[in-house]
Amino acid sequence: MRRLRYSGKLLRELTTLAKEHKAYWMVPLTLLILLIGLLVVASQGAAPYIYTLF
Repeated sequence: MRRLRYSGKLLRELTTLAKEHKAYWMVPLTLLILLIGLLVVASQGAAPYIYTLF
């Protein structure tokens, strides 16, 4: 639960930083990093099934 709270705080700080400095290029970059992170977490559950295919 602590890690989830930290992630939310980090995301809020990145959003605030992008707004203050008008660095809107950070928004797609942040979304891409989050998407890759979710993909890694989701793929860990499927690892045993992938190994049986090969």
